[in-house]
Amino acid sequence: MHRDQGTDPSWYATRQPVRPPRPVPDGDIEAEVGIVGGGLSGLSTALQLAERGVSVVLLEAEWFGAGASGRNGGQALQGYAAAMPALEAAVGRTCAQVMWDMSRDALALLKDRVARFGIACELAQNGYLYAAVHAGQMAELGHWRRHAAERYHYPDLIELDRSALRQHVASDAYIGALYDPHEVHLDPLAYTLGLAQAAERAGARLYEQSRVGSWRQDGERLLVQAPWGRLRCRKLLFAVNTGAGALVPSLARYFLPVESFIVATEPLGADAARALLPGGAALADCNRVLNYFRTTSDHRLLFGGRAGGTRANRAEGTRRRMLAVFPQLAGARIDHAWGGHVDVPLNKLPHFGRLADKVYFVQGFCGHGLALTGLAGQLVAEAMCGRPERFDLFARIQHRRLPTYLPGFNRTAVALGMASQQLLDWADARRHRS
Repeated sequence: MHRDQGTDPSWYATRQPVRPPRPVPDGDIEAEVGIVGGGLSGLSTALQLAERGVSVVLLEAEWFGAGASGRNGGQALQGYAAAMPALEAAVGRTCAQVMWDMSRDALALLKDRVARFGIACELAQNGYLYAAVHAGQMAELGHWRRHAAERYHYPDLIELDRSALRQHVASDAYIGALYDPHEVHLDPLAYTLGLAQAAERAGARLYEQSRVGSWRQDGERLLVQAPWGRLRCRKLLFAVNTGAGALVPSLARYFLPVESFIVATEPLGADAARALLPGGAALADCNRVLNYFRTTSDHRLLFGGRAGGTRANRAEGTRRRMLAVFPQLAGARIDHAWGGHVDVPLNKLPHFGRLADKVYFVQGFCGHGLALTGLAGQLVAEAMCGRPERFDLFARIQHRRLPTYLPGFNRTAVALGMASQQLLDWADARRHRS
């Protein structure tokens, strides 16, 4: 989620010690690789390159974790936002198998980094629940469980009926679920800041509050222009996601900036929090306009989903959705509320590619970025070091483009799309109740 100006700090930010920002470059600088964007994809790439001994400079317009990387729900998942049949249609069955395995490796990489770098991000390896609101969704979950086992050699998904699900979540909102025991949740801001420290220790030069204005080819070099000076580099990565509009508006035409909003309750106490989610798993429902939630180490409930309207309306609307799932929280105070935007490509698949020779971009993680950004960093680093094959698997995915990039047009398109998706959710639920 790219940060909303004027939105309250996230619960994660209130737990971080105050630190001075890293310095702005003092005049012109040079590097083999320049990276614009200090979220997880940019930092992951910087770490991968620095560990290979490549000279790398990363420029962040605000501060690390100011956007989606540090403000999301904290769920780290396998796979992609689009269903695997959509990926199969885009790249073929064989490549889809490879990309599914890569997404599993991405989650393993996240866990490895937390352990290897000692990142204190409250990694909770309690699994993830994909919850069904009606029988149609439950049938789709059952089909995916069988498909995952037979085609993707992943037999670990567990199908839960209403009674079994009650052992995991104290709510009557769901009729069943699919449980993935390997998926995790964590504090995403702490993880982002831990990656920044790891990249810096590996030799990357990182700068905050270092907004850039433009870029161009300058002979054999690429030139990035900014108020503080210029960056000269041989290769360049744009890892700006929903911040693309001002700097590279052509990229902003490939996704919709969908707003998501999260509330955090007051500390509920260990027993009350455990009663809500006895196994400590995170959960999302299967609606098009979904809800997601988990508990925290200090026994709060974090509850999020798509939202619109004013900040006050977003917070109250999110609270109402929380109470529809957990009416027992009617007396719980909301301590924190924050939101932002997720970049959602029209096909819900990651969008990687090149703007020009040696100028790369990654975007479109669509809510799966905690794990997939680590993979993106690996693939960009491999491509920049002469091994582009895995990066090009993603670069070959065809993405539809919006007719124009205008912030007002994009917001209107999102609002209309959200309304239509909610209507479809309502119609599906009504049909399966009949």
